[in-house]
Amino acid sequence: MNTKYKPFGVGIIGCGLIGQKRAKALGQGGQLVACADLDVLRAESLARMSNAKVYRDWRELVWSPLVDVVIVATLHDSLAEISINAAKAGKHVLVEKPAARNAAELAPVIAAVAKHGVKVHVGFNHRYHRSLRKAKELVESGVLGDLMFVRARYGHGARVGYDREWRADPALSGGGELIDQGPHLIDLSRWFLGEITEVQGFAYTYFWDMPVDDNCFMLLKTAKKQVAFLHASCTEWKNLFSMEIFGKLGKLDLSGLGGSYGVEKITWFRMLPEMGPPETTSWEYPMGDDSWEVEIAEFFEDIRLDREPSVGLLDAQAALKAVESIYLESGYDHCA
Repeated sequence: MNTKYKPFGVGIIGCGLIGQKRAKALGQGGQLVACADLDVLRAESLARMSNAKVYRDWRELVWSPLVDVVIVATLHDSLAEISINAAKAGKHVLVEKPAARNAAELAPVIAAVAKHGVKVHVGFNHRYHRSLRKAKELVESGVLGDLMFVRARYGHGARVGYDREWRADPALSGGGELIDQGPHLIDLSRWFLGEITEVQGFAYTYFWDMPVDDNCFMLLKTAKKQVAFLHASCTEWKNLFSMEIFGKLGKLDLSGLGGSYGVEKITWFRMLPEMGPPETTSWEYPMGDDSWEVEIAEFFEDIRLDREPSVGLLDAQAALKAVESIYLESGYDHCA
């Protein structure tokens, strides 16, 4: 980051765990100047980081002349509404995934952003993990050859009372595990394979006493018949992230996201001309996760250079359309 630029004034709406992570990752490119949360005490606590102003109403925050960039880290039911109003106020926006509860809710956000000429980055943060960045580098170098398919699993074990939290209420969340961890898997699959043209899947509630799904199984296809075979679960019991990317010349095996998901690791299995056991090269990333810093720094540069963010509302729309298709196929009409 070039320090000759004045930092962007950043306002955070939603001062929970993710809002706090975003605030700590601003680096030299941004300064926290405003906070808003339904829980005023939580907003006040975060604001003390930089003597930021606290707003009881997020609508006042988006119109504040102090704010250049709005980070929206609320429950799913208000992501779209806040993003629209921030765009109307001429603010650039980083909105956490899934950016809305459904694709229809996202449509007016896309229209408002186009009308007011602001930049919007959607927080598909997993693209910025060290192992995923390395995987993208290797794929783009061509060492895997043409990609054939992706196989991935992502899951957590939840906690006592999980089925009474906001994620279990479709009015607040828009669905269950499929719209919670599922969009990350869908987005990463699109990032590597390209546009998805066919969607099949099944979402179901196996364990938790809630009206939304706790497991989802996805089969996504591109026009070239490349496949993403995905499973997201909140009955995993031991937190897990696993992704394999298969090319005609070898494969990548990624595991872990740091913390309770285990150390980030990527292994490249390079096919030999005679086939048989592949040549193996591995990288591990036991250091702290820098994905949040890398992501926001890129967005600040997008704004300064007037370039389109690498992951935006159209990526969120594609993920949401896949989610809705599977919910309808599975009979979760209230989630689609």
